[in-house]
Amino acid sequence: MKELIKVLIVDDEPSILMSLEFLMKKEGYQVFIARDGSEAMDIIEKEVPSIILLDIMMPNVDGYEVCYHVKNSLRFEHIKVIFLSAKNKEMDMEKGYSVGADLYVTKPFSTRTLVAKVNALAVNVVSGSAS
Repeated sequence: MKELIKVLIVDDEPSILMSLEFLMKKEGYQVFIARDGSEAMDIIEKEVPSIILLDIMMPNVDGYEVCYHVKNSLRFEHIKVIFLSAKNKEMDMEKGYSVGADLYVTKPFSTRTLVAKVNALAVNVVSGSAS
């Protein structure tokens, strides 16, 4: 079932993009990558991913704007958004949740923990059927 689940990874840091892309493909997800918020918006329109791993601090369009766009659109509101950010203050996390994030994970993060969180969200994406 996982190969039917599209995961979009959005980060302006190439090493993070590459490692997360590898991890998510290894888990069996269909993976798309974007290097900034505007590229992410284009991919969201075309591919309608189930889960987005989203950095906050990026050029052009930041992660908050991308998340707000997704969660305030009838077409995309079902998409699960996980913020991955070095912004680890309480007010940053509150802002992330206020724009609609499903999870907020601070950098640096454990890849094992992140994969477990993505897998938990993916179970809900498959609408309760066994994965």
